[in-house]
Amino acid sequence: MGLLDNNVCVVTGGSGSVGLASAKAFVREGGKVFIVDLREADVKRAVAALNSPNADGMAADVSDGAQTKAYIDAAVKKFGKIDVLFSNAGNPGQSASLFDYPEDVFDKTLAIHAKGAFLACKYGIPQMNDGGSVIITSSLAGVRGGNGGNISYITAKHAQIGVMRSAARAAASRNIRVNSLNPGPIDNEFQTNIENAISKMIGTNATEMFNQQIPLKRHGHPDEIANTALFLASSLSSFVTGAVIMADGGMTS
Repeated sequence: MGLLDNNVCVVTGGSGSVGLASAKAFVREGGKVFIVDLREADVKRAVAALNSPNADGMAADVSDGAQTKAYIDAAVKKFGKIDVLFSNAGNPGQSASLFDYPEDVFDKTLAIHAKGAFLACKYGIPQMNDGGSVIITSSLAGVRGGNGGNISYITAKHAQIGVMRSAARAAASRNIRVNSLNPGPIDNEFQTNIENAISKMIGTNATEMFNQQIPLKRHGHPDEIANTALFLASSLSSFVTGAVIMADGGMTS
């Protein structure tokens, strides 16, 4: 018996390191996983990596309402009503000073993270089974400021927590839990690109700087974040809702 036997799981941003690691954990625990990502080629690669008849997916822009409804409808048509909705899609924003920050980058980053989470809840929760779980990937940046001046990313990650708290209240009558998963620095390409940009801005190796700030003295691994997502997806977290779950090596301690 797996923790997610026959549970239908939708994972946006499913081709990235955390999304794919989580999808693999969900399949391993008996889940049926529907991958969503922006590019069709990335979706196909992720579905192939899952190597399971209980895996499928489609390309969609999570910041678009019609496309969000389409991926929710497609998942339900393929596997049935949803048990786990993992809103994990994101982009890195851009490291720049407040006074030079591009407005289009700010708008796009909020649309992908905050509006994407809102749309996932708006269209996804009505198509969920009672007792299901919604997980929204925020960040360490969602509970504090940060170096590098990436105001769009920091603002969007704070906003996702607001979406989570509102949705947790709205879905509670159906025993649907909604929580925010907030990773710290992760050893992956997404984080490396952010840290390289920060390094250029501040003239210091941001990766080493973060490692010194993390009590465990290292970046996290995608599989470690996936294990936290699995906890939130499963009945092990049956009394956890409206919560901000840090997975940051103690960085906010």
